[in-house]
Amino acid sequence: MAAAPGDTGQLKRIGFEVFGRYTAATAKQNSIVGWVRNTPSGTVEGEAEGSVSHINTFKEWLQHTGSPKSRIEKCEFSYEKTIDNLTFDSFRIIK
Repeated sequence: MAAAPGDTGQLKRIGFEVFGRYTAATAKQNSIVGWVRNTPSGTVEGEAEGSVSHINTFKEWLQHTGSPKSRIEKCEFSYEKTIDNLTFDSFRIIK
């Protein structure tokens, strides 16, 4: 998944910290495990695992809500597949 909030389409360090915290909190509220990180190109990427209904709620939040004052310009999801077991035990921000 990738999302790029911010006025210029580029993320600043402080902006990512805020977005990352809200993303992690929203993931935890929805029993989602995985990770999120800022990329060198100024976007955000990550992996998320959970029940189909919780993943759909999380995707909706990423596509339409995000953190306060964020502007979501584009949000893509790829490599979606059904899994038998979770491969992560928590949701974390990779710095």
